[in-house]
Amino acid sequence: MSFKEQIDLERLPVHVAVIMDGNGRWAKERGEDRIYGHQHGVDSVRECTEAAAEIGVKHLTMYAFSTENWNRPKEEVELLMELLIETIEKETPTLNKNNIRLMAIGDLERLPADARAKLHRCILDTSKNTRMNLVLALSYSSRWEITHATKQIADKVKNGELDVNEITDDVVSNHLTTKDIPDPDLMIRTSGEIRISNFLLWQSAYTEFYFTETHWPDFRKENFYQALVDYQKRERRFGK
Repeated sequence: MSFKEQIDLERLPVHVAVIMDGNGRWAKERGEDRIYGHQHGVDSVRECTEAAAEIGVKHLTMYAFSTENWNRPKEEVELLMELLIETIEKETPTLNKNNIRLMAIGDLERLPADARAKLHRCILDTSKNTRMNLVLALSYSSRWEITHATKQIADKVKNGELDVNEITDDVVSNHLTTKDIPDPDLMIRTSGEIRISNFLLWQSAYTEFYFTETHWPDFRKENFYQALVDYQKRERRFGK
């Protein structure tokens, strides 16, 4: 029996987040440059998106580029940005065909103007789609996000728009870039690393984690479904 056939459709995670790790190691094992791994990682993004939409997941967040990634060699960053633009343009018709909405979270102003413009165009072109939200975390890190939210809240307190005693968990959540997205039920990380690397720290307080040795370019639909089967074996208590 395939992993897909084992999934209980009544107990699906509403939101799945993915840390796509291992592109560089996958390429190195094949004697290629890191960008070769990133290029093949695009196929896995497509597979994972299709798998999530087909099974009925409503929100899928992919950690595509962290704020720390800006510190990588300039050539690699430039090639990653080119790959981003190319992929967004190529995949927009497919997203519309499959009724998938594209969203993005992170410090998007740091993206090159061309990449930012094409990203916003795809977001606009898919904004009426309702089957699933595909959220790209770009130039994102939780520490940046929480700091940014704190500054916004501090400004409101300073301007008399908010009393300090009115600051609650919900107030903080509503100032994060994920304010319109439910917290992830399941977070998947590929390539064997057992950490979450500054990703959705606030939002993952009660998230279930799934770690796999599979490098991201080898991650396919059955790998995704395997993670869902593992998730459904757990009892979620939310601290109770």
